[in-house]
Amino acid sequence: MNGLTALITGGAAGLGLACAKRFARHGARVIICDLPSSKGSDIVDKWPSIVSSSVNTELNEPENQVTSRLNDDKSTVKIPLSNNSTTDQNIKLETPTFFPADVTSDEQIHAMFNEIIQQHKRLDVVVNCAGIGIARRTYNINKHTMHNFDEFKRVLDINVSGTFNVIRWACHMMSENQPNAQGQRGVIINTSSIAAYDGQIGQVAYAASKGAVVSMTLPLARDLSSMGVRVCTIAPGLFHTPMLAALPEKVRVLLGNMVPFPRRLGRSDDFASLAQMIIENPYLNGEVIRLDGALRMPP
Repeated sequence: MNGLTALITGGAAGLGLACAKRFARHGARVIICDLPSSKGSDIVDKWPSIVSSSVNTELNEPENQVTSRLNDDKSTVKIPLSNNSTTDQNIKLETPTFFPADVTSDEQIHAMFNEIIQQHKRLDVVVNCAGIGIARRTYNINKHTMHNFDEFKRVLDINVSGTFNVIRWACHMMSENQPNAQGQRGVIINTSSIAAYDGQIGQVAYAASKGAVVSMTLPLARDLSSMGVRVCTIAPGLFHTPMLAALPEKVRVLLGNMVPFPRRLGRSDDFASLAQMIIENPYLNGEVIRLDGALRMPP
């Protein structure tokens, strides 16, 4: 990881922020892409405090709680280590760059990559975490209402088209990288969900979008094999992200108890740890990895 330049979409909260923290701890130059309405600017301003916060607690709070209680100290900090986040104490901690952009906007993503070229000259890693979800039945027979078509299209637009939009621009930039000894120019990691396989009632739009991300993985890896770019996808299960943090504690415990082992919700750094492993293992390519503690969701 040390010395790599990594772009993380959806990087201002949850799984994306966990990747940003872990990668920075291991010496990567981090670029965060998230919506202008996100806490991206606050996170960059308070980065030393954020990156030195606990791996498995602060990351899982709503992002407004993360940023509200941190100070503005931008000096170099000593990074406390956990057994999940071992790194070299001598690694220089770099403040990430934040680009406010909508992944579905070709104009905004094009402009962002132009800035990345100017500021960083190269891009080694992309982790696509930007995405949304809704809960809506295809048809509610009691209310005689159907799934809103615009909502369905919006979920697919962000989760599928937005992911692909970032990938194609990233490939354009990675093509200029000098390949390493194994011929590799870059690594792309996409985020799916176990909903791609175990979609529940009300998840038709979300499951369709995450299933599309799964289906893109192998053809993307094959498309990009000639230029030395690897592509993998992580399909997380139930994770203690800001989305779930809004639920009552009792509900979160019940959800965690559904997981066979370990009997808990996934932690954001579990995801980031797997992302790091994919980056560092040169033979992983074209693979979708479920990260769910052997959970299989009921209807």
